[in-house]
This record gives sequence, C-alpha cells and structure tokens, in this order.
Amino acid sequence: MLPLKTIVCLCVLYLTSFSALAVEVINVAQKQSVQNAREEYLSELLTRALERADYPVFIKMQPVSLQQQRDLIELDKTALDIYWSMSSPEREARAIAVKVPLFKGFIGKRVLLTSKKNVGKFKGITTLAQLGELSAVQGHDWPDTKIMAYNGLHVRPLSNYQAMFTLTSRGRIDYFPRSFIEVNSELVANAQSNLVIVPNLFISYPTGIYYFVVSSKPALAQAIELGLKKMQKSGEFDALFNEYFAKDISSLPFTKGFTTELQLDNPYF
Repeated sequence: MLPLKTIVCLCVLYLTSFSALAVEVINVAQKQSVQNAREEYLSELLTRALERADYPVFIKMQPVSLQQQRDLIELDKTALDIYWSMSSPEREARAIAVKVPLFKGFIGKRVLLTSKKNVGKFKGITTLAQLGELSAVQGHDWPDTKIMAYNGLHVRPLSNYQAMFTLTSRGRIDYFPRSFIEVNSELVANAQSNLVIVPNLFISYPTGIYYFVVSSKPALAQAIELGLKKMQKSGEFDALFNEYFAKDISSLPFTKGFTTELQLDNPYF
C-alpha cells in the first residue's frame, strides 16, 4: 500500500493535469450539406485564429439543418457559440460580429451563372438597367436579395437552394449570381447541368462574411479578432486564402481589359 504522502501527491498531480487539460468548449455551426472549400477554409481559419490569440478552446462542430441555419441569428436561443454568415444589420444586432472580412471582399464579387442557351442574352450588357431586364434568383432570406432589389434588379426569391440551380439550368431563370470563391465548387456539384458562367461580366457590391459570436461571450469574439489581425499582419491570412481560392479565382472567364463590372450600392453594410 502506498504511503499517505505519496497518495496525496498523486491526487494533486491528477487534479493539476485535469485542470491543464480542461479548456472551454465552443460549439460552432456546420452546414449539413456537402462540405466545400469555403466551409473547410472557414473552419481552418477559425482554428488558426484562436491558436494565434493563445486562446485555448476545444472546437466542437455542430451540424445544423437548413431550417436551423435560418434561425442562427438567434444564437442566444441556441446551444451554439459561433456561426459564419454574410453581414446584415439584423445579424449584427443579435450577435457579436467579428468585423474582419473573411474572404477579403470576394464574397461581394458575383459571377452570373446561366444556362448555355441563355448566354447570348448577356451580350452587350454594360449597365444595371440592361441587366435589370433579365430575371435573377436568390435565397428569400439572403442579404443579397435585398441588395439586388435595392439596385433595381429583377430578383425572384426562393427558399430551396438546389432549385435555384435547376431553374437556372433549365432557362426558366436568366441568371443566378454566385461569389467568386464558391462558384467552381458549385459547378462541380452540378456537373450534369447546363450551367455556365457568363464571360466578361460580373456584378459586385461591398459586403463581408464575418464570424458571429453569441453575445454572452465577448472575450471569445475579442480573441478571434486578435488572432485574425495577427494572421493578417504576418501574411498567414493571405497565404491561407490563396491556398484555397487563388487558382479558382484566376480560372474565371474574365479577360483583362474586356470585362465589365457592374457595381451595386449596398445600403445595409
């Protein structure tokens, strides 16, 4: 039998080790849909940012359904601590927005997906008024929908994500704007469709995707912001972004000197 002094020392060592291993568990929303480069990038960026801020946590990814994604702005009413989303006044009012644009502004640069048979409709378009004569589709609760409507574009709101691709592919909708950083993954996922990117024409507007943190954890939000800014300063942020997206962005069908960018106003940003 071990002497009492030895037993006490072992107990102290055990408790000390347990305390050292005990870290904050944070629950992060993860879409149930197939993971793409965008989602993988955001997960890795979050992990690195917290490491650079010396903020030890255990990140637990929590799958959320499409309906649950719509309810994420109410973080205080869920068991979740973090989600990422495009900014809007409503979202910023209900959670702490870490205001570092995670895609460096590229989320607001939108290619126009269309069906192969409709590509000719876009020839000669150089103004928003001309584009407004065609029909677009967006999510009914997406911030983009309000932005496009504010700028006079004809937008059909839908709640079914996959239906947006299907209707566009069949030519029942003229175009479906998708961001520079996600369109290639989506084309791969819809490889059997008739979808193509309209060449030498895109729309853009100022916006950003941010990490949103439950309002009861301001220290967590501060740590994420600190880590992201450290990564920006060191160049690690740009390097990670380029690792995931530089090739896809450079492959878009936009010829320098021959591409038209139609700039939209965003009164909600």
